Amino acid sequence: MKEYKFEDIEIGLECEFLGEITKEKVEAFLNITEDINPLHNDKSYAIKKGYEDKVVYGMLTSSFLSTLAGVYLPGKYSLIHSVEILFKKPVYVKDSPLSIKGKVIDKNDYFKEFTIKYEILNNKGEKVARGTMKVGVLDE
Repeated sequence: MKEYKFEDIEIGLECEFLGEITKEKVEAFLNITEDINPLHNDKSYAIKKGYEDKVVYGMLTSSFLSTLAGVYLPGKYSLIHSVEILFKKPVYVKDSPLSIKGKVIDKNDYFKEFTIKYEILNNKGEKVARGTMKVGVLDE
């Protein structure tokens, strides 16, 4: 786990890590959220609607943003203020591992907050989600 302090954060700072999507994680997400939408839980329904297979929950895919801020940028002292997500392509279990990339694009000294531009790519290098996060840095 990184331990960046606010003064350590510079515009242009980047990180990247891999996130695994498994059938077990999809099932756990279903159990936590109780989202029974058939697009995520019924392969024949998803195929009938034009998808290759059951679609992984978009919020499961984007949950790696918590790891991006809470483990990598800034890590230990992270406090996520806001997240903007644009889902570009559906994600399937076979698309794992996902690559999560983040880059600091702005820094606000007054609020001790910085902005990360991120993208999530499947294992073929296709962008499946992108957006920005505003992240604060807690004092030690």
